[in-house]
Amino acid sequence: MRYDVIIIGGGASGLACAESLLKGNNKLKICIFEAGERLGKKLAATGNGLGNISNTDMTFAHYYGGNTALVEKIACGDPFSGSKLFNCLFQADEKGRIYPAGRQASSLVDGFISALDGVEIVFKAEVTAIKRIKNGFSVLSDKFCAEANFVVICTGGKAQKQFKTDGSAYKLATAFGHTLTPLYPSLVQIKTETEHIKTLKGIRADCKVSALCGGKKLAESRGDVIFTEYGVSGNAVFSVSSRITDKQGVVLSLEFLPDFGAEEIIKSIKAQKSDGRAATELLSGTLHNQIGRAVIKRAGSDSPQKIVERLKNFTLPVTGTLGFDYAQVTKGGINMNEVTDELESKLAERLFFAGEILDVDGDCGGYNLQWAFTSGMAVADAILKRV
Repeated sequence: MRYDVIIIGGGASGLACAESLLKGNNKLKICIFEAGERLGKKLAATGNGLGNISNTDMTFAHYYGGNTALVEKIACGDPFSGSKLFNCLFQADEKGRIYPAGRQASSLVDGFISALDGVEIVFKAEVTAIKRIKNGFSVLSDKFCAEANFVVICTGGKAQKQFKTDGSAYKLATAFGHTLTPLYPSLVQIKTETEHIKTLKGIRADCKVSALCGGKKLAESRGDVIFTEYGVSGNAVFSVSSRITDKQGVVLSLEFLPDFGAEEIIKSIKAQKSDGRAATELLSGTLHNQIGRAVIKRAGSDSPQKIVERLKNFTLPVTGTLGFDYAQVTKGGINMNEVTDELESKLAERLFFAGEILDVDGDCGGYNLQWAFTSGMAVADAILKRV
């Protein structure tokens, strides 16, 4: 079978590319090879199932990788550009995170599926090779082979293998001579020393989290921190993880009560002491009791000044992460310097890339889906110009 375009991967970037191609030319013959049993499985789970697809603060400062200038050109012009793929209403929350008004990520997948009428989809098909042939490519899978004028690789990275993204698809690009930058899990739970947080398992706190290495601040975020048996999780932790997973000797500094100044907290502790509170309970009512006791125990004193010093700088040396199986995205990928501004391979004409397979990763908050959608749309635009 011969197609105009074969898209490998039915995730966010592949679906965005397919829909954009159809909108530009509904006579194109398009085929999607999907390794899983349904389309958009990872997209349906995004934002805890609520569908955080973008962010109002859409700047290249939220992206990392080999060519952030190109990422800025493609992804950062309009935070609502991805929403143009869907005929529904979107709104931003107080942190700028953009969601469908119905707060249902699976409805976005349904929207894609309804828009892809006429696109052939081959499920449970793992592509094993792409071969250059006259006027295009031959795509070989374990169950179906086809030819196409253009091929778009949208297979994702190495994170969350339950979505059929185990990193094995990188070989499709490296077979053409592309290089793979080092891979690390990102937006992932962080392992730390647990001596001082053994009593805090399952407790959630609003904190300012700073990641430090050699005394230099690498990243900072404000939000939820969830204490676990291995270390910490939560949105604030995910946000700083993208900056530290490739580093050694990192320490997390948690600041409890970030909205309160030291003098105000000291005054409260002194009042508690005047009321005859036990030394271990001097933060009762101000912090979760277990957190308060852990802070005071670590301060090693009932001195209000020393307690506040520890409360504002509760350090946890990092020992690792939970790895790719738990990471939301992959840091690293196919070298961005080996693709054109249209995301076409510089080594194989008519071969394109979109989404997480490239060396691009973003902060927590909709940035990675914004890249997935806009890179898929950019590739579609490039192909439509040539068709």
